[in-house]
Amino acid sequence: MLAVTGVPTSEQIEAAKAPLERRKKGPVVMVECFQQIPCNPCYSACKRGAILPFADINDLPQIDYDRCNGCGICISACPGLAIFVVDETFSDSEALVTIPWEFLPVPAEGSTVRGLDRKGERVSPVVVKKVKASARKNGARIITLVVPKVLAHEIRSIEVG
Repeated sequence: MLAVTGVPTSEQIEAAKAPLERRKKGPVVMVECFQQIPCNPCYSACKRGAILPFADINDLPQIDYDRCNGCGICISACPGLAIFVVDETFSDSEALVTIPWEFLPVPAEGSTVRGLDRKGERVSPVVVKKVKASARKNGARIITLVVPKVLAHEIRSIEVG
């Protein structure tokens, strides 16, 4: 499916999620890297050792979720824009989703934008909570969104304007 449509299967998405017990503890990384290619900047970026060493440069990232604190440093390190942080503990009805953003215009903090799913389809209005510059030169900005909790694992981009 991914090779044909560019959209991962529901099985791939489920496998990328942190275990439920870990998600109940606060923000945690979600790596949607599904293709074996020579890449490992996420490993180098993670100072907590939550992204485990690669036996081979083509391996998919493996996560030690107990070491991950959801800091998001790995988000801007990923050239494939495949890393997100999800915080399902934000409130009873809302979650925080932190995504990479490399487009213009840059949304303003506090603004309402359209949340998009992996297919680029509009899902729900979301609020921009925070916009941060990249941790690396010329990298994607890091945007934290307030999303309906039921959509925390669906919204992966936004439409501004």
